[in-house]
Amino acid sequence: MRVTLGFDVGTSSSKGVLVAPDGTIVAQATVAHEVSRPALGHVEHDPAVWWNEFIDVTAQLKAQRPDAEVTAVGVSGMGPCVLLTDADDVPVRPAILYGVDMRAIEQIERMTAELGVDAITATAGSTLTTQAAGPKIVWVADNEPEVYARARRLFMPSSWLARNLTGAYVLDHHSASQSTPLYDVTTQQWHDAWWQRYAPGIEQPQLVWPGEIAGTITAVASAATGLTEGTPVIAGTIDAWTESVSVGAVDPGDLMLMYGTTMFLVATGSEILRTPSMWTTIGAYPGTTNLAGGLATSGALTAWLKDLTDTDYPALLAEAEAAGVGGNGLLMLPYFAGERTPILDPDARGVIAGLTVTHTRGDLYRAALEATAFGVRHNIETVRAAGAHIERIVAVGGGTQGQLWLQIVSDVTGLVQEVPATTIGASYGAAYLAAQAISDDKQSITDWNPVTTRIAPTPDNRADYDDLYAHYLALYTQTKDIQHALARRQHGA
Repeated sequence: MRVTLGFDVGTSSSKGVLVAPDGTIVAQATVAHEVSRPALGHVEHDPAVWWNEFIDVTAQLKAQRPDAEVTAVGVSGMGPCVLLTDADDVPVRPAILYGVDMRAIEQIERMTAELGVDAITATAGSTLTTQAAGPKIVWVADNEPEVYARARRLFMPSSWLARNLTGAYVLDHHSASQSTPLYDVTTQQWHDAWWQRYAPGIEQPQLVWPGEIAGTITAVASAATGLTEGTPVIAGTIDAWTESVSVGAVDPGDLMLMYGTTMFLVATGSEILRTPSMWTTIGAYPGTTNLAGGLATSGALTAWLKDLTDTDYPALLAEAEAAGVGGNGLLMLPYFAGERTPILDPDARGVIAGLTVTHTRGDLYRAALEATAFGVRHNIETVRAAGAHIERIVAVGGGTQGQLWLQIVSDVTGLVQEVPATTIGASYGAAYLAAQAISDDKQSITDWNPVTTRIAPTPDNRADYDDLYAHYLALYTQTKDIQHALARRQHGA
């Protein structure tokens, strides 16, 4: 059986699939892992895990389908991450993760002062935030100069996998566009002057598109993985954009909502839109651009409550559904790891308002689901205010398995969500991109993955959620100073 292999490195696990030419998943495997948090606001990962888990997952997939002939490999991963290696591709330190890692505040402020907000946004599309890779490179140079002195190359999870599989040193245009301020979104090239200023000594990776073939599997990689030498491997990209591909949310007017450890939103258009509180990026395909954003916690928040209450998701979901709109008078801010868009506040903190001794874990869980929905609405309103036109919303990710969460998001936003047959996400999108890279008979992703469910808002809940949303916005502005004071205490501790 001829198949393509798709593999994705996520924040909490790595996933792999084997997919037949008609889009049917014939094998899948997942390996869980954890990030490290060596200091408050620091989130890292050992890049050896990325390669070892690729080998592990590939072995599991081949064991499930020994008759499978892998014709191409697709890779994907969380990002933008900063993995620096020496000239021999040995990592000089653990990889620094995307916007959940908030260490580079000082560098963001300094670089913004040096370059100016207008120049940064005109060139790179976005302001400098904790999502940007550039300040994290500078953080290493500032705080670990002996480490940076050995650094010669820059990787992200997908490009690191491509390097290990093929020997190619590439980075896709989308990932590069999140390396702010090192990439020019207008020329779609590295900004040489700013690269030399903020990433001196680092070789620029070759720029390619996510679905382009980076190279073929080497003899060394074949021996490690069991995959056939010479098999094509695409460059891949950041997981949220590969998830957009997996559900067909890649055309102008599309908005993808990714329900995962974090919540991600990607609105696609054909012209570059800029707004200070969102991320302007290049799209997964040539000719497309994005306004994107993300909540720092979503699934991470529900997992925290699950562990804290020592219960399971089905029980919590049933209790949250019984709690009804507003969780019996609770309102939560989901900023338990700071917040990314649209408030861009790494020192924001979680708030639970309205608590009494009569509230239950179900009420708390309901409030957490509603908090993420309010965060989604805040992002959507910001994207629209920037000029983005949203015609349809497609949901993807592990959180789509819970009908209640989807329904709450539709009720809060007032928008219909489309859910396709397969919502496994980035690994599936990577397999699709790999299949298209080697195929003369191009297929639409809707041939592989048609929409099967539409979640419409409940009209009776709109007034209540409008009222709660107004309180949600006010709760942040009225408690922000206290949140920041508490964050300073936490940093001091």
